[in-house]
Amino acid sequence: MADEEGGDRKSRAASPVLITDPDERARKEAANGLAQYDAVVSLVEQHRDEKRPFKLRLSTILALHRVALEGISSFAGNFRPSTVEILGSKHEPIPAHLVPEHVEEMCDYVNDNWQAAAPLHLAAYMMWRLNWIHPFDDGNGRTSRAVSYLVLCMRLGYPLPGTNTIPEQIAANKNPYYDALELADAAWKNGQIDVSALEKLLGDYLSAQLVGVVEQATGSPIR
Repeated sequence: MADEEGGDRKSRAASPVLITDPDERARKEAANGLAQYDAVVSLVEQHRDEKRPFKLRLSTILALHRVALEGISSFAGNFRPSTVEILGSKHEPIPAHLVPEHVEEMCDYVNDNWQAAAPLHLAAYMMWRLNWIHPFDDGNGRTSRAVSYLVLCMRLGYPLPGTNTIPEQIAANKNPYYDALELADAAWKNGQIDVSALEKLLGDYLSAQLVGVVEQATGSPIR
């Protein structure tokens, strides 16, 4: 499974280009990335204040995608209207007309297993499955990582501390992330849900994020 950003793995679809200058687009993507993270934290804090059971909704996923692609794609906040090709990957995303149904099933899996499954499993499943469905014309990777982080924080009950966040660590080196997604894809071809490699990767990133908090608090690196 391939994400559309970084390396040689890119989505190719018919999205109208709103920003043609590469530097300007990079600046806008960075600004939107910060806004998307703030939106995730805001959702977690709002939910905690309201003290009501969390349900992953299709509307939440679309809203986070809208933040990521605002001013970049005219399809921001909307599912792709046609097929999409992922360059550098063997995975062929499902036809566009099946996207809403599969996204709803993905949300059902998370909601139905909310108490029984470990937080890292739900986060890993969410990250893999959204990438597998590839519901958007652009921004699938960014949105999958944001929603996965949202699920993890919601399941734990609070925004995770630390500045070197899981999404940022993935963005810094996507190869391990791609490899873990590929393993989950291979398991799914055999009729199995196995995101253990992605769970392990997210666990390592979570440890690094929390270690950063300790190092900041103590003023010295942990060896």
